[in-house]
Amino acid sequence: MKRAPQKTTKKTRDALEDELESALKWLKQHATKRTREGMARYGLASDNALGVSVADIRLLGKRLGKNHELAAALWKTGVYEARMLTSFVDEPGRITSAQMDRWCRDFDNWGICDTLCFHLFDRTPFAWEKARQYSSSPREFVKRAGFALMASLVVHDKAAPGPRFLAFLPLIEEGAHDERNFVKKAVNWALRCIGKRDLALNAAAIAVAKRLAESKEPSPRWVGKDALRELASPKVRARLLRTRAQ
Repeated sequence: MKRAPQKTTKKTRDALEDELESALKWLKQHATKRTREGMARYGLASDNALGVSVADIRLLGKRLGKNHELAAALWKTGVYEARMLTSFVDEPGRITSAQMDRWCRDFDNWGICDTLCFHLFDRTPFAWEKARQYSSSPREFVKRAGFALMASLVVHDKAAPGPRFLAFLPLIEEGAHDERNFVKKAVNWALRCIGKRDLALNAAAIAVAKRLAESKEPSPRWVGKDALRELASPKVRARLLRTRAQ
């Protein structure tokens, strides 16, 4: 059941402002120069970053609990860690399609993109629709979000029937031709995740990977060959056989 919208009063606005200031203060207290410098080495935008570890951000998220209004306020700050924190405090059932679109347009690095997809967006009612929609976006990190959502749904939507993921494979095969590094890596991630879901999907994903591996283009060829190394490995095959036998 969705929570009724909270009536906005001066008291609630003041309380929200206090929560926001408290969260930002906590993040600043747990920031280190070493963490911030490490982010840059991994290709994470650091202009608006404090330098707080993901483990500490998750810890703060647990302490704060779920709070849709606070998540919106955190996002508006533009601070990297504050936006990461929204993954752990926003309420999936209260997120709208429009909010997902707005936030995706703000994505400027793979860390924010993947964390929100893996810990928040894939739990919304719009996850399947957005995975398809975003996978054809011209925007680099919106497009990455489409494939990151596919990978996240494989991991977290245990109730989804295996064949439902087959519809993602043509989108993955098409997306593999995108030469942008952050896109093709997400395409590869989605293909490998789907191929490890069950034996039927493994066979279908391997067929896609083989076609991509034979491409004359470098991007799809890399996606296909890299995925094949894992999906066709004895280790993955043995695990899927054990899962079927259970």
